[in-house]
Amino acid sequence: MRKTLLALLLGLTATTAFAAGEHGGSHDATGEADIDRTIRFEAGDMWFAPEGLDIAPGETLRFEITNTGHLEHEFVIGDAEAQEAHRRMMLEMGGSHGHGEHGGHDMAEGAHGGQMPSVTIAPGETAVLVWTAPANVDDLEYACNIPGHYEAGMSGTIEFQG
Repeated sequence: MRKTLLALLLGLTATTAFAAGEHGGSHDATGEADIDRTIRFEAGDMWFAPEGLDIAPGETLRFEITNTGHLEHEFVIGDAEAQEAHRRMMLEMGGSHGHGEHGGHDMAEGAHGGQMPSVTIAPGETAVLVWTAPANVDDLEYACNIPGHYEAGMSGTIEFQG
């Protein structure tokens, strides 16, 4: 039991560290005191809740995404063009979407130039992503780009205030 808990703790710590990359920003580690807001997401079977966000440019967010569904999902932030490119890549991989495997597409390891913050969430698990909203972007979206998931409705818009 101790080994399982230790492995889980280390896995969550690694997920948070890898997910701390920022779209269009620096890749500095962000401490709890630097987080402006925590947003809790639910990833079900082919949906996200909430379905959209209003955020301020420069705001640092901590996303806590819980997968209540029966399938693995991902949570990726990017513009529409980058999301489309990611979906094409996922299709070309033939559904082998193991983020933790070197043959997969772990964006924390540098795919997409590290420009799309992302986490993968196994069924029944919660993943954390810390991200600072860029100041020079009009709109972004979050999505699950595992083949068929985006098309079934697993996406949402990020609109910038002010």
